[in-house]
Amino acid sequence: MVASIQAVAPHDVALSIRDLTVNLPEGMERTHAVENISFDLKRGQILCIIGESGSGKSVTANAIMGLLPKVIRVSSGAIQLDGMNIIGLSPDKLRSLRGRVVSMIFQDPLSALNPLMTVGAQIDEVMAAHGVGTPKSRRGRAVELLTEVGLPDPELMYHQYPFRLSGGQRQRVMIAMALALEPTILIADEPTTALDVTTQAQILELIREIQRRKGMSVMFITHDFGVVAEIADSVVVMEKGHIVEQGSAQQVLKSPGHPYTRRLIAAVPRLTGEDRVPLETADKTPILKVEGLVKTYRSGSALFGKERVVPAVNGVSFDLAPGRTLGVVGESGSGKSSLGRLLIKLLDCDGGGIVFEGQEIAKLSEAEFRQLRPRIQMIFQDPFASLNPRATVGHILTVGPVAHGTAYAQAREEAKALLAHVGLDAGAFGRYPHEFSGGQRQRIGIARALMFKPKLLIADEAVSALDVSIQAQILKLLDQIQRETGVSMIFITHDLRVASQICDEIAVMQKGRIVERGPPSQIFLDPQSAYTRELVAAIPGEQPGPTRPVAANG
Repeated sequence: MVASIQAVAPHDVALSIRDLTVNLPEGMERTHAVENISFDLKRGQILCIIGESGSGKSVTANAIMGLLPKVIRVSSGAIQLDGMNIIGLSPDKLRSLRGRVVSMIFQDPLSALNPLMTVGAQIDEVMAAHGVGTPKSRRGRAVELLTEVGLPDPELMYHQYPFRLSGGQRQRVMIAMALALEPTILIADEPTTALDVTTQAQILELIREIQRRKGMSVMFITHDFGVVAEIADSVVVMEKGHIVEQGSAQQVLKSPGHPYTRRLIAAVPRLTGEDRVPLETADKTPILKVEGLVKTYRSGSALFGKERVVPAVNGVSFDLAPGRTLGVVGESGSGKSSLGRLLIKLLDCDGGGIVFEGQEIAKLSEAEFRQLRPRIQMIFQDPFASLNPRATVGHILTVGPVAHGTAYAQAREEAKALLAHVGLDAGAFGRYPHEFSGGQRQRIGIARALMFKPKLLIADEAVSALDVSIQAQILKLLDQIQRETGVSMIFITHDLRVASQICDEIAVMQKGRIVERGPPSQIFLDPQSAYTRELVAAIPGEQPGPTRPVAANG
């Protein structure tokens, strides 16, 4: 039975949380997802909620939206929306509030978007459900929203399906849907995690512009302290279901009072201005040589003159020495992920060559390449899509090595050790992917790739879903593994601060081409390309605390 709370929030408060407790199912490590938390979101302000994965940030957001799964329930407290306690409201009443009064940008766009509906139909559905406009006016509004969130060719994008879009593009569609009815309260759950810095800057400005125009209140969940410094009026810091600190953004960022907040700020990656100390190897022969690589996507019909040709990778060439890390940075749609998939042969190239350990692999058949797969592994950008939802974590980690001849007992012990390395407890071995947060699922994906002890590791946005403290652990872990094993890495990321920490050299991609390549000190402190200068200038927020390198010397 949810306790009744009669206190009415002040008029300048749009959303008030009072003594909210959300129970977890029996058998979990904790009994509560959140316990006795209280905070206010004032009208026309942006409140940022900060905390590690599992701290209760997303549970709080879902409780406000009335979207908690059935096994998790609010046991006490109140959620007052415009002075009305919404705990216990009927599903029909909650539906009438969602989208119109309070709307949410979800963390994982792939699972939140309907794969069987076009982008335009999904934005139209938001407006039609509330009886807004005619089909023609809704279409116009949808195209306008797609333009505002920075998607290319919005008329064409209107007819696309989510699987045809990049991770960053899907997130922008989610943002357009959430803003369709310009709600008075917007809950944004890690909305810029999958976005490159220039698009992130556009989205943050878009949210600010709509907030100013409508007096909208925003509850912004993020692990990026740069975003907090950029947009927050006030900050709530959560740890293991409790609020440990709250106050103005300036107070929390400049004078944090709680040790946990200070640890989070200390873990933020920074542009160090220093190049990473490289791993010395006896063999200087490149482990990977890429020459003139080309991949072109085609959509539509050439027969009727409506074929669209997109050069995703256009004449890319580089080499990678043993034990070195090449960072690949650029905006969403620049070709970064397509390049990674070509290297691991999840895509076939249209031209050019890929030489791995002296062997040309670009034209190998799947059967011929299969024996090389353990030596080239990938950490995927989207852990939700890349993990089998019907398999336990233990099975996910051990099935590959066992298929390639490793005894199960040995694979099991190695898997449990790797889970500990990436910050998960031993109990994770027997659980399923849906039981973990987005950041925790990404850690499972990293452990799976490392199970094979690869010679080449391709990390596609490997830490983008992780909070800053776990991100720092993973970067240090990857550095440690590289120094212990000599593995070479292609590190694909939209976070330029992360790239400066882990990469020996950085290649900047734009529209399928490498426009600049060099050590981090040159790329970030003396960029030669106008495009690179734009990327560096778009990094959000000032850098709190002193500059210091991460994992530079193991």
